[in-house]
Amino acid sequence: MQSSSTQRQEEQVVAFLALAQLGYAHWFFGNLYEAVVKVPDRLSKKESAAGEDPPQMSLLSSGSPVRYFLPGVPVVIGSVASAMLPGWKWRSARPWFVSLALSTLLGFVVTAYLVRTVNFKLFFASQPVTEAERAHLLRIWYRANILRLLTTGSAWLIAARLAWHFYQDVRRER
Repeated sequence: MQSSSTQRQEEQVVAFLALAQLGYAHWFFGNLYEAVVKVPDRLSKKESAAGEDPPQMSLLSSGSPVRYFLPGVPVVIGSVASAMLPGWKWRSARPWFVSLALSTLLGFVVTAYLVRTVNFKLFFASQPVTEAERAHLLRIWYRANILRLLTTGSAWLIAARLAWHFYQDVRRER
């Protein structure tokens, strides 16, 4: 029989991993939506349907994808860190926590790469890019987005696996 303190810690890990799963779902489906409806293609068009130049967007202006994803960052980072702190004492969970952290980190790295090297040039530059450069940047965006979908999907599944592991332990002890 576990102590009530240990059981409480396991319950906290389950709760934080559930919150992390919500963050990963937000991140995953946001990226999937952007790819399916071709948000980068729409935002990078030189002219609007009326024939005029589209208004210049800033990184945090209305309509910017960054504004949609930014609120999820503290949810994912905070919930994963909050689950890892008490969960690290279970040796069997450590490889899963490391995998979760690495998947999350890789997702953030790919996102940062896209924002810095593709999004700034494609959406926020004061000078429009050539059609060839636009096509090249869009190819990079879609390929890197596949990697983001894989990393966030993996992290989401790992968080679900870990939550189930801890939930089973809590149920077994009741």
